Amino acid sequence: MRIAVAIPCYKVTQHVLGVISAIGPEVEAIYAVDDACPDGSGRFIEEHNRDPRVRVLYNPQNRGVGGAIVTAYKAAIADDMDIVVKIDGDGQMNPALLHHFVRPLLRGEADYTKGNRFFRPESVQGMPPVRLFGNAVLSFMTKLSCGYWNIMDPTNGYTAARTCVLAELPLDKLEQRYFFETDMLFRLNTVRAVVKDVPMDAVYADEESHLKIGKVLPEFLRKHASRLWRRYVYSYLVRDFNVGSVYSLVGLALLAFGLLFGLYGWINGVQHAAPATSGTVMLAALPVIIGIQCWIAFLHHDVSNVPIDPLSRLLDEAE
Repeated sequence: MRIAVAIPCYKVTQHVLGVISAIGPEVEAIYAVDDACPDGSGRFIEEHNRDPRVRVLYNPQNRGVGGAIVTAYKAAIADDMDIVVKIDGDGQMNPALLHHFVRPLLRGEADYTKGNRFFRPESVQGMPPVRLFGNAVLSFMTKLSCGYWNIMDPTNGYTAARTCVLAELPLDKLEQRYFFETDMLFRLNTVRAVVKDVPMDAVYADEESHLKIGKVLPEFLRKHASRLWRRYVYSYLVRDFNVGSVYSLVGLALLAFGLLFGLYGWINGVQHAAPATSGTVMLAALPVIIGIQCWIAFLHHDVSNVPIDPLSRLLDEAE
């Protein structure tokens, strides 16, 4: 298969040439995307790079890491590449690990692979506690909103994808900035693509993150909630109606009835200074208990509903 590498370039002139030189001969094409970089990363690469595999692409305006990667994805699809690996240009992703990300795709075991810095205890020893906790919270939120309960470290940008699967996605609708990795997982779930984690160690260079937690947290929460709702409607009401759909709808109805009836009984008891009877309490509590059990059953069904049949294998057979 033809393998390509996508490198988003924004203020990475100190490291990008070293990243390019470390990419092995198994890679046929390297797309370096200058995302309207104020340091002129694209011109810098063109002037100093000697690797004939490198092709510099330019975004006319800054579109963020997602916008840069989508530009490279489209180029890889147009050039009939089979696999495209995304490696940052700041030196924090070791190109020597590329074969680990590509191997599951070559074997037809997955459609998309993603780095996981939490797989081995030794990998997180140097990770700041705040980042460790934040990634754990984000991972759980991503599991809920995207449906991939088998993955961890959703913000990890070291990824590899089959281009035939990328061609099935609405690339122009993907989030262009910090929510790109999560939105990518959401879109992959809508086509039932198989995603697999690849263990890797965390590496921290001297680059500073531009992500401000206090600024993006409300946006992240809103976007996670939006994708959770969209995934539920599409997976359990539109594309399919299964036992999980029944669990969720019955559970919601029972919870709503129990809570509203209990609230009505409590208000009525306060107004008339009369304690609720045991029958009234049970009529309010029992639907709530059963409703919670239904939602637990729905969650169990959702966890077991992770895609296991690679979409790329079906697409290859259809050609």
